[in-house]
Amino acid sequence: MGAGVSSTNKAEKEGGSISPSSRPGLGDIPESCISSLLMNLDPPDICKLATVNRAFHRASSADFVWESKLPQSYKFLASKVLGEENIATMTKKEIYAKLCLPNRFDGGTKEVWLDKCSGQVCLLMSSKSLKITGIDDRRYWNYIPTEESRFNSVAYLQQMWSVEVVGELEFEFPVGSYSFVFRLQLGKASKRLGRRVCNADQVHGWDIKPVRFQLSTSDGQRSLSECYLRGPGEWVYYHVGDFVVEKPNTPTNIKFSLAQIDCTHTKGGLCVDSAIICPTEFRERLKES
Repeated sequence: MGAGVSSTNKAEKEGGSISPSSRPGLGDIPESCISSLLMNLDPPDICKLATVNRAFHRASSADFVWESKLPQSYKFLASKVLGEENIATMTKKEIYAKLCLPNRFDGGTKEVWLDKCSGQVCLLMSSKSLKITGIDDRRYWNYIPTEESRFNSVAYLQQMWSVEVVGELEFEFPVGSYSFVFRLQLGKASKRLGRRVCNADQVHGWDIKPVRFQLSTSDGQRSLSECYLRGPGEWVYYHVGDFVVEKPNTPTNIKFSLAQIDCTHTKGGLCVDSAIICPTEFRERLKES
């Protein structure tokens, strides 16, 4: 080592220089070291660094890098929406990318995806996946097409004395805290001459008594709240409650409902779009969507 340093110093004194090609660069970093570094970054940053050079590109595709970004319950989720036969031939990076897309299941009535930056699970249930009292009687309810729903239709209440919407879901969520939200609107929206208009003629009865929201889980967690529906012509996210998942790789059964069953007056003009489960820290984002 000493001879090498001495000869280098001698070359510099004599006006020589070290060849640029002999200097270490990013391409000389072992791929295993790059992969270990990438494990500490968020997925968007990993994808950016993959463009640095070939070594970074190869390292960014390592299975153990992307497995560290997938949620603990990813095997349950992947088999449910992608199929076990498909995931057997996919890399972990491919699985992550597929799960970040909206994936439908249960006959297309539910949708689940991973947040691209954090890998956390978000789930959406359409109105057609819910049990709505009187939904089969067109005097009361009907499904109307709309571009304002991710499922392209919503359940619309014309008029009814007693309103009740209930649902149940069993799903394997990763450990964490989750919020449950209903997406509702008073009035029927449509487009006229290219502009959005809302017909609120049938909206009535929601200012007399509040709607009761309930949530319960198979491990004993419960939440109950009451709220008057508001804002005709605007989609509003009504927070039902929160629940916590503490055990990994364990299914959680969730029961939920909204009801206004006071039969002293009729209610009408309500659009039910969906029920949403998302990480608690994401709930404020819904107001911006």
